[in-house]
Amino acid sequence: MIKSIFKFFLVLILCVVPCAFPECSYSSDMVLKGSVERVPNGFFGSWRVKSVRISTDSPATFKEKGLDLWNISQEFDVIKLSNPFSGASAQITIQNVYNGNVEFSKSGKNGSKLLSDTVTISIKGDRFEGYDVLKLETLSDVDGRIMKTETAKYLVIGERIAGQDIE
Repeated sequence: MIKSIFKFFLVLILCVVPCAFPECSYSSDMVLKGSVERVPNGFFGSWRVKSVRISTDSPATFKEKGLDLWNISQEFDVIKLSNPFSGASAQITIQNVYNGNVEFSKSGKNGSKLLSDTVTISIKGDRFEGYDVLKLETLSDVDGRIMKTETAKYLVIGERIAGQDIE
C-alpha cells in the first residue's frame, strides 16, 4: 500500500511539476540561440586583430591600442580562442549568432583578478569588425567579494590570415 502511494506521488511529481513551471522548460530556439552549430565556418581560422580603445573608466589599466593574433578553432562542441603573442588561451561561449554576426564571451581568473570579455563581431568575407567590452574585477583575498570593477570598450577589426572561407 505504501509503495503504491509512493509511486503515485512520484509519477505526479514527475508529470505535473514540469508543467507547472513553463518558464523553466527549454525550447529548441533557446538551446540553439548561441549553438556552436550555427557559427559560420568563416569564424574559424587565424585572424590579425587590431583594437582601439573607445571608452574606459581606467585609462591606466587598459592600453589605447593593440595588435593581436586570434586563433579560433573548434573541437566537437568546444570553441577555443588562443593568442600566441600573449600565450593566452580560453574556451569561448557563443552568446548569439545572427546574419553573419557572432557574439561570444570568455572569462578567466588570475589570482585576485577576474577578466571577462564580451565580443560582438560582424564577419564579411576575410574581415570582421565589432566591439570587445572588457570588465576587470579585483576580488578580496579575504572573502572573495568584488572590491573594484574597471571596464573598457574597444573597436576591433580583424583580417583573416589563415583558415576557412566564409562560404
